[in-house]
Amino acid sequence: MMIDLPSAWADLLADQVRQPYWTALQQFLQAETAAGKQIYPPEPLRYAALAAVDPADVGVVILGQDPYHGAGQAHGLSFSVPLGVRPPPSLVNIFKEISRDLGCSPPQHGNLAGWTRQGVLLLNSVLTVEAEKAGAHRKRGWEQFTDTLIARLAQRHDGIVFLLWGAYAEAKTGLIDADRHCVLRSPHPSPLSAYRGFLGNGHFSEANRYLVARGRAPIDWALA
Repeated sequence: MMIDLPSAWADLLADQVRQPYWTALQQFLQAETAAGKQIYPPEPLRYAALAAVDPADVGVVILGQDPYHGAGQAHGLSFSVPLGVRPPPSLVNIFKEISRDLGCSPPQHGNLAGWTRQGVLLLNSVLTVEAEKAGAHRKRGWEQFTDTLIARLAQRHDGIVFLLWGAYAEAKTGLIDADRHCVLRSPHPSPLSAYRGFLGNGHFSEANRYLVARGRAPIDWALA
């Protein structure tokens, strides 16, 4: 089964789904599934980040790498896990920084869908992964697709906050015109790097100040 791109994004990326790399990527995913490999997130959730917010409504982009590779964790939104799944360490550190920055209590869950409803695009650079094999689907074509998505989103819209955490995300800086957008960079929230500058970066309050200055509503980063 092939899941179509959400219509608003299909308009932005119509030429990409006709490219040879896209055909090769879909064939790879079908072959992996046919071979009995477990792919995360489930196919109906593959484009959940795009289904959750239209391009014209994006105010903030939080860029991840690839989906969580543990059973039941990935549901198509970067850094997020479904209700009932324990928040992974990087997400715990995100909540710690929100609490420090804004004074709100950490939520009792790790589902970030409430952010998407306010215009936060929770985008992974690679949209699929093999179970228990982090990075297994890198360099298969997803990066070309999401790089194009980021570049075109930044070209066609103004005033977006891009949160780029860690060297992998920071490498995308060249896709974004910093004169037209707010690009905030810091170390990754992983326990391996969070104490080198993620904790204390103030990105959540800074993002809101930027949005308000441009006449947009701030993001309510607290999750009920």
